[in-house]
Amino acid sequence: MSPAAPAKATERPIEPWRQRLIRSLLYGRNVDRAAKARARVGLAMLAFAAIYALIGGRLVMFAIGADAHSARRAAAQEVVATARPDIVDRNGAILATDVKASSLFGEPRRIIDKDEAIELLTATVPDLDEAEVRERLRTRKGFVWLKREITAKQQQDIHKLGIPGIGFLRENKRVYPTGNEVAHLIGLVNIDNQGIAGMEKWLDNQGLADLHRAGFAIDRLQQPIELSVDLRVEHALRDELLKAKEKFHAKAASGLVTNVNTGEIVAMVSVPDFDPNNPKEAHDPDRINRLTTGVYEMGSTFKAFTLAMALDTGKYGLDSLWDARGPLHYGKFAIHDDEPKGRFLTMKEVFTFSSNVGAARIALSQGVEAHKAFLRKMGQLERLRTELPESASPILPRRWSELNTITIAFGHGMAVAPLQAVMGVSALANGGLLIPPTFLKRSEEEARAIAKRVIKPETSDKMRFLMRLNAEIGTARKADVKGYYIGGKTGTAEKVVNGRYAKKRVLTAFTAILPADKPKYQLLIMLDEPQPLKETYGFITSGWNAVPTAGNVITRIGPLLGIEPRYDLPPADRLILAAARTPQ
Repeated sequence: MSPAAPAKATERPIEPWRQRLIRSLLYGRNVDRAAKARARVGLAMLAFAAIYALIGGRLVMFAIGADAHSARRAAAQEVVATARPDIVDRNGAILATDVKASSLFGEPRRIIDKDEAIELLTATVPDLDEAEVRERLRTRKGFVWLKREITAKQQQDIHKLGIPGIGFLRENKRVYPTGNEVAHLIGLVNIDNQGIAGMEKWLDNQGLADLHRAGFAIDRLQQPIELSVDLRVEHALRDELLKAKEKFHAKAASGLVTNVNTGEIVAMVSVPDFDPNNPKEAHDPDRINRLTTGVYEMGSTFKAFTLAMALDTGKYGLDSLWDARGPLHYGKFAIHDDEPKGRFLTMKEVFTFSSNVGAARIALSQGVEAHKAFLRKMGQLERLRTELPESASPILPRRWSELNTITIAFGHGMAVAPLQAVMGVSALANGGLLIPPTFLKRSEEEARAIAKRVIKPETSDKMRFLMRLNAEIGTARKADVKGYYIGGKTGTAEKVVNGRYAKKRVLTAFTAILPADKPKYQLLIMLDEPQPLKETYGFITSGWNAVPTAGNVITRIGPLLGIEPRYDLPPADRLILAAARTPQ
């Protein structure tokens, strides 16, 4: 009995038949434990190899299309980066905004039959240049633009073609809802939505281009840019200028409305203009902005500076006499008055009769250096800088002699940008402060902080009196709209043609302040080469064309500017000079 016991203790337990079957299928019969372990490791290796093979296959697929996808992603990032903020007028009316537009692109490596693709595309979109499309699609690039900013119908028609490797990207397209209304002020952008002129270019210069490059210029992150312009006033001014251009058969017409106390440009029009939605028009050299890019001899409007210079010295008053009995001879030159009076003229009469001889004698009394210094102080001798990139430097005499002082005294022999002259006249009217003009909204407090005093307040009082007197009895009578108590100065400058002044080709100008007793706004009207009419009795001077045009403009914009008409006001000597600090 006892020898059999140990043998029972070493017997293995009976293995279930299911486990035996599985073990025999996997490892065969009579396989030891070490072999079993090696088999398990091999199985794990096979599983991992399969996973890595799958991953490798996917990477190969991505590598094949990497160029196209990366190019598409880069293009998409560029689209986001070229978003621009809205530009609005002072009342919130939209002047420029972005809309989404589809652009057509191709992936040359994915196009199977390029000839067929080119034929179908050019047949569907006739304005596609076949040679240009062929050249782009025959490259080995992964991404090429075929046409920027296509219409919704064109996109739908191309989509129906089902051409592999042809697709669309949504881009930001700049649109200008007001069209020509504020063209020279707003400017325009190129096909990549980058500003190339006007306030659009100013935006890029202020850092928008840097935001684009960094990818931060996204629609939702940009606040609208508020301008000082009033679209309602802009429309009225442009409408009247177009009418005047047609009526007087003028080559061009332009106008400005500015706030004399803040320097804000409320309206700026230069016609012929262009539609920024059609950039090709902007390249026409006849469509330049004549108010900032052009420089002109401003004619008798410069007499306002000449008289202000003398009055500000305190040595002369409104009743000081100047010899205008005959022409002023200087060497071989003789200065004449258009309507000579043949007698001595008071300072008031020099202004209201617009006497060239009187203005020349006033300037000579101050001397060449004092004349130059005063005009420099008034901002007339250096290039005027504003937000608009387009500006021109004044044309000055190479050597400033007494003869130059004589002619510049009445607005000949020196050319400035009209906006530059407007800035100086505003200083004559607003109490004597020279305020740099701006196309952005600005408060009176902000303006005073950067203003520079250029004449005494009492000199400004006298200049406002003279301007109002000119509307009562002088050359500005046709602009005296009842209720608005305007003042102003006319100017007619003969244009230089082939080195000589042409009497029949003139630039007429009229600058008005309103109201003259407490000025808020200044209006400038300019007509380039107006023609004589029967109703003007053959005259082409400012009083017959620019002045009545200004009257029409004032009638329309006065209510828009919030100026309440006042009737039965006393004449200038009682309303303006009575309040002067040092009345004559």
